[in-house]
Amino acid sequence: MDFDAIKAKAEGYRADMTKFLRDLIRIPGESADEEGHSRRIKEEMEKLGFDKAEIDPMGNVLGYMGTGKTLIAFDGHIDTVGIGEITNWKFDPYEGYEDDESIGGRGTSDQLGGIVSAVYGAKIMKDLGMLSDKYTVLVAGTVQEEDCDGLCWEYMIKESKIRPEFVVSTEPTDGGIYRGQRGRMEIRVDVKGVSCHGSAPERGDNAIYKMADILQDIRALNENAADDKDIKGLAKMLDEKNNPQWKEAQFLGRGTVTTSEIFFTSPSRCAVADSCAVSLDRRMTAGETWESCLDEIRNLPNVKKYGNDVKVSMYEYSRPSFTGLVYPIECYFPTWVIPQDHKVTIALEEAYKGLYGDTRIGSQETEAMRKARPLTDKWTFSTNGVSIMGRNGIPCIGFGPGAEAQAHAPNEKTWKDDLVVCAAMYAAIPSTYTK
Repeated sequence: MDFDAIKAKAEGYRADMTKFLRDLIRIPGESADEEGHSRRIKEEMEKLGFDKAEIDPMGNVLGYMGTGKTLIAFDGHIDTVGIGEITNWKFDPYEGYEDDESIGGRGTSDQLGGIVSAVYGAKIMKDLGMLSDKYTVLVAGTVQEEDCDGLCWEYMIKESKIRPEFVVSTEPTDGGIYRGQRGRMEIRVDVKGVSCHGSAPERGDNAIYKMADILQDIRALNENAADDKDIKGLAKMLDEKNNPQWKEAQFLGRGTVTTSEIFFTSPSRCAVADSCAVSLDRRMTAGETWESCLDEIRNLPNVKKYGNDVKVSMYEYSRPSFTGLVYPIECYFPTWVIPQDHKVTIALEEAYKGLYGDTRIGSQETEAMRKARPLTDKWTFSTNGVSIMGRNGIPCIGFGPGAEAQAHAPNEKTWKDDLVVCAAMYAAIPSTYTK
């Protein structure tokens, strides 16, 4: 493979990728409102000569290049979060900016830059005659990830029968190759009480007080040492005696749980609350399942103390996509990790080393920090890999432009060098894998 030719082609598309990304930034596209992004990406695919480009019934934009027997996919979600408090921004988040090194705007790192590089990576394969009867490339611009990670791929795999041999996630990786992430789930705890007049609270049963007891147990579950005799903390899963998957758990990091929302009902401000509920954000490491996580909450001392007055459940997501399609799913996003010695991991490392060497690279602003980190690592946050590999067992791995720390932050930006590097990598990966 001519790595120098690939790099030169990618560099030649620097200005085109910058323009494409800036076009996407100017189109607001929060979850379930991505139609403008889908149409603009399809337009670019058609302009660049993709063999097929279409928008599926959910709103995902799918571009195919080549006709080979092995399907290799590149996934980039095309929805963004909102802008938050506008006074925290130093520039218009939808107009953005560019200078010699960087591009600013909502979605630049998380993760419109990824789909831009993937589209041009496929174009480079075509330019250089790298397409063969060995593989077909699918570039998928997927919807609703910020709302419900993996829902798009659950639909594509189950309903459209799209099942690649492996998927490269183009989520931001700070110049590294990421082979896994902790999972997550959204848990709800409901507590019942009995209201009465606030002047005589002893006549009622205050649901908020019950919940206060339970919340202390939830806090202890997150913070206690693993061997605490009353509530064993979540660090227990890093210990060989508690978890057959402890090595991967140590790689991904311990699970966590935190209270993210609280709700109540009461007849008035002069009454005892008759219900209280909380949402829990539960991050899961290797070896944890939705059943184990729900049982952990159900077995907390104060949950058991209040018995039938407490219900522990999992949320469901059923918001329509921008096309109106509803595809309900549990809010469970499994942990996944691809082995260090897997053929896909090796293929990405070989492609990277052939192009750029043994260490992460970046722009002047990012290079020093990146070089201090291992080339192959993992995400802190969650990605569509929760469905691709977590639910469906399709190997998934990550390499994408931008920085994880830029995700959901004001003044979000990415780097032009990253767009170029990732386009080159995406062009090289299929041939490295199928050689």
